[in-house]
Amino acid sequence: MKKLAIVINGSGGAGKDTLCDMAAKHFKVINVSTIDPIKRIARENGWNGEKDLKSRKFLADLKQLFAEYNDLPTRYVVEKCKEFLSDDSELFFVHIREGEQIAHFIDEAKKVGAEPKTLLVRSKRCEAVYGNASDDDVANYNYDYYYDNDLPLDEAENDFVSFLGKIT
Repeated sequence: MKKLAIVINGSGGAGKDTLCDMAAKHFKVINVSTIDPIKRIARENGWNGEKDLKSRKFLADLKQLFAEYNDLPTRYVVEKCKEFLSDDSELFFVHIREGEQIAHFIDEAKKVGAEPKTLLVRSKRCEAVYGNASDDDVANYNYDYYYDNDLPLDEAENDFVSFLGKIT
């Protein structure tokens, strides 16, 4: 497989991380998120990892503040993308929720030599409303690819790996 950078998105519970873990069984994968540095800052200041609605909104708001203030979320994943381009990894999954930040990352990644594709993971199992734009607006972007993650877990791995092979 040639190197492939994929912006992966989907509603909470759609199975994005599970699919990335499945792909890692078949390819050398780097899996990062624009929320990673925000979670680190939040933990250093009292957030203890909850995934409740209040915490999801807090993290989304904090991320937006950093995006506006100093572009931390995008700078972080672009640095990780540079590492991906220079090592022996085959797949780079970058989790980005917000459409404008997806577009911004793609522009910045192209400047460092990547050609990211975008992928929305959909699932009938998760159609929740979370009360923040980062979670609730994930479908409001024109993605390159869509993956319906509705197969039983024991069938999903081979199906997703086959799907990835079609992207490259």
